[in-house]
Amino acid sequence: MKYVINRAKEADFSLANVARINKYRWEQGYSPRAEARLLYIPGKGFALQMKAFETEPTAVYGNYNDPVYKDSCLEFFVSFNKKSPKYMNFEMNSRGAFLAAVRTDRKNKTPIHELAGALPEVKPIKGRGYWGVEAFFTLGFIKQTFGVSRFCRGDVLRGNFYKCGDETPAPHYGMWSPVGTGSPDFHRPEYFGELVIGE
Repeated sequence: MKYVINRAKEADFSLANVARINKYRWEQGYSPRAEARLLYIPGKGFALQMKAFETEPTAVYGNYNDPVYKDSCLEFFVSFNKKSPKYMNFEMNSRGAFLAAVRTDRKNKTPIHELAGALPEVKPIKGRGYWGVEAFFTLGFIKQTFGVSRFCRGDVLRGNFYKCGDETPAPHYGMWSPVGTGSPDFHRPEYFGELVIGE
């Protein structure tokens, strides 16, 4: 899978390509439409917007590093440093609560507050028939968590976009780049797609 990250002067998501989170596995019967948009703003960082077309999302948790994957959840996994095996899982519910860590796999992790001076802000959004979240990852934050802050046209990052809800009335697991495991497991960077910074 390949997604082109458009460059922009500001977080205008109408300028972003759409990554459709439409590959559902492991649970049958509920597969809500979901999507992600990602922009690179030179000199500033990366802007993310994700949406799920659900009208009554489960939202039990409200604090940083709560297990929001049990709620109706949108997730962005990314490796900002193509020379490193590390990736970040960034998981968000409709209240804007999120959990995040930098890791090499499911077990080997460091919460981002132990690495970065300031946490990214997550903004919940809501519209007719959908809920969503917006987040911004500054170059300073990326430098602190991945050791890089310079990005050029054509650079290839790796990542995935997910929709899930482990403890919702209808558990579900959706993804942009398909994961080929026999049971639910989003922490599989070998299945990440390419995120290419556009011209």
